[in-house]
Amino acid sequence: MMHTLLPQVVELVQRAGAVILPFWRNELAVNEKADASPVTAADLAAHRVLADGLRALAPEIPVLSEEDCAIDLATRLGWQRWWLVDPLDGTKEFIAGSDEFTVNVALIEQGRVLFGVVGIPANGRCYYGGAGVGAWRAERDGAAQPIGVRVAPDEAFTVVASKRHSSPAQERLLAGLSERFGDLSLANIGSSLKFCLLAEGSADCYPRLAPTSQWDTAAAQGVLEGAGGEVLDLKGEAFTYEPRESYLNTSFLALPKSAEWRDELIQLARALD
Repeated sequence: MMHTLLPQVVELVQRAGAVILPFWRNELAVNEKADASPVTAADLAAHRVLADGLRALAPEIPVLSEEDCAIDLATRLGWQRWWLVDPLDGTKEFIAGSDEFTVNVALIEQGRVLFGVVGIPANGRCYYGGAGVGAWRAERDGAAQPIGVRVAPDEAFTVVASKRHSSPAQERLLAGLSERFGDLSLANIGSSLKFCLLAEGSADCYPRLAPTSQWDTAAAQGVLEGAGGEVLDLKGEAFTYEPRESYLNTSFLALPKSAEWRDELIQLARALD
């Protein structure tokens, strides 16, 4: 059953994408935040649309956005339900002129993702869903179709990898997967679209053993869970978003929930932890 707020959040994500597009592939001032990550006027414009829109939609639900995250832990520990927002995920791709940037909004309840919405401003596509809700891919014209993970590789085992981030541990994990499945097919794509490839059945696994932040992953995790996937830490436990001092995620594995090779992947990951 679809969550009552989900259709309105999809519309809001599309509005945020529309305010980003005038900045894309145009002359753009880039500033540096305290953590040395880039921020642009497009990030801030999308943040304003989302923050104002979400507060109007559900005034009782607090908003935690990458562009407004200076909220002390004591306050956040009192939240039972909150929005987790990345107004422009893939800012580096956006600055470089790539179309692989997204708008991410997730609704979190007691650390678990209720649903997530991932919009792609460049082509108007939108992915949305959540555990127990289902998952869909909608095109710019509004036509939507349900999506689902694949539980067995079509031909080569396809691993989604980051264009910009890897680590020695991740390379060891890929080597272990190669021993099990033979030559791997690597799908390199930016931002939260990595989860969406799994959710629509275009890839088999997304291991991430390099840093991410909570707002990078929550919305797309909702989509993947709605499509029959899951996200686990390296011990094989569910990947959750309880309030904590740091917004950085631990390493994780994204995969189809019923894949026959699930336990083998977890064993490979545990050996790295």
